[in-house]
Amino acid sequence: MKLLHVDSSILGAHSTSRQLTAEIVQNWLDTQPDTTVEYLDLATDAPSHFSADALGIKVGAQADPTAAQRFENGVSERLVAQFLAADVIVIGAPFYNFSIPTQLKAWIDRLAQVGRTFKYTEQGPVGLAGGKTVIVASTRGGAYSTSEGGQAMEHQESYLKVIFGFFGISDVRIVRAEGLAMGEAPKAAALTAAREQITQIAEMTV
Repeated sequence: MKLLHVDSSILGAHSTSRQLTAEIVQNWLDTQPDTTVEYLDLATDAPSHFSADALGIKVGAQADPTAAQRFENGVSERLVAQFLAADVIVIGAPFYNFSIPTQLKAWIDRLAQVGRTFKYTEQGPVGLAGGKTVIVASTRGGAYSTSEGGQAMEHQESYLKVIFGFFGISDVRIVRAEGLAMGEAPKAAALTAAREQITQIAEMTV
């Protein structure tokens, strides 16, 4: 079994999402010791934002791709191949300005490739990356899951569920720690709740 561990927080050692992804991966290894882990840190090794050069070679814009197009295609192919080779993907996704980090979005843009992660049919799009498990460590300074207004402002977990569902992945699990900036007591409670969720996920793999 192959596990891809992806972090995207820009906070380094101060990041709660990084702390949680590390705990998720360790718990997974405790129950599935035959798993091999590959690590991707998008804060230090993010692809450039999606561009015409990254798109052009995919849509056959020209018979002879430019050097820039060949380079960007190589980046996309490396990332999508790594993603498709994984059985489990653990993603650290902090809540930045009501959504996900731009580094994480840039990675997802490279994964969204016709013929690799999805295809179009007469009945609509069909995901091609099914059978995987995605575990998201979702961290938030405020509390958004407990009210209708908060849920309307949230484009983090909801987006990740939609895009991975679009790729054909139905097993998307969320480990959530929110209210982290609302005081020490709420933060401690959020981390306790998140660790309980991690334990539940580990028990599901046994």
